[in-house]
Amino acid sequence: MPETQNQSLPIVDLARKNDEFRKVLWTGEKTQLVLMAIPEGGEIGGEVHEGHDQLLYFVAGSGLAKIGETESEVSDGDVSIVPSGAFHNFRNTGSGMLKLFTTYSPPEHEPGTEHATKAEAEADD
Repeated sequence: MPETQNQSLPIVDLARKNDEFRKVLWTGEKTQLVLMAIPEGGEIGGEVHEGHDQLLYFVAGSGLAKIGETESEVSDGDVSIVPSGAFHNFRNTGSGMLKLFTTYSPPEHEPGTEHATKAEAEADD
């Protein structure tokens, strides 16, 4: 799917309707906007982004955020801040999908990237 050229988006609605593990909506020179959906019992997977800050905005569901050594519950309306170089993982602990949109600065994924599942994303890495 080509990335959007729109500069104003109903992002919460788009994120709530998204069922793909990862869907890159827009990539700029210094920032990237991505939708994510984590199934019940699933997780993003522990990772570190060197040189990339990440903000994750949760719009549906509930989960557990681990950033560095700190764990906290997250749900609709929360934001998690992941500084460059910090280990992080997000796990769905609720019923239904954990849905969010996230920004990477600078971009992390190839423009237009779509992964229906985590397994598909891991195979693409």
